[in-house]
Amino acid sequence: MISAHPLQWPEGWPRIHHPNLRKNGKFHRYGKYLTISDGVDRVLDELKRMGIDKQDAIISTNVRTRLDGFPRSGEPEPTDPGVAVYWQDMLGAHRVMAIDIYTTVADNLAGIAATLESMRAIERHGGSRILERAFTGFTALPAPGAKRTWREILGFTHDEKVTADELQTRYRKKAMDCHPDRPGGSHDAMAELNEAFEQAKREIGA
Repeated sequence: MISAHPLQWPEGWPRIHHPNLRKNGKFHRYGKYLTISDGVDRVLDELKRMGIDKQDAIISTNVRTRLDGFPRSGEPEPTDPGVAVYWQDMLGAHRVMAIDIYTTVADNLAGIAATLESMRAIERHGGSRILERAFTGFTALPAPGAKRTWREILGFTHDEKVTADELQTRYRKKAMDCHPDRPGGSHDAMAELNEAFEQAKREIGA
């Protein structure tokens, strides 16, 4: 279970451990410094433009949360201002983006929002395939010992009805990316995909 508080930093992501290596952000709102609420709104707005509802997102920080589960404004700035945003995309894949380069939580939130906006620009210019590949770098890793379901591996949502034809089509598409002869593919990824495909066929009776 991903926690909104305290900060749950994604496994495998590098960290800035010394405060002197962080920098002041240049994100402002109407000429004033951003509040945490401003940063949260920017992140949620960018996710919304990607078709992600806020109930499918978790903003994890060392700031206590509001009643809706998002970071609260007016709290003391934590020693560790890092921010990690987890979400589930429209295909059911779990994504994460984390930033701790700035000195405040608000600016790290704004940094994530700005990065999401830049990545959306790729899609606006006709690079949907490039965007899909770019986001593979922001895949949230499962908890230690956890195993991804066939729906996660094949990109189906947890409640999506899957037909045999849809399953076959999705498998072939994923196999093009996972095959060890393709850039970014590997034997492990292909083995995981094949196992997921067999599990899916058994479950849906294909």
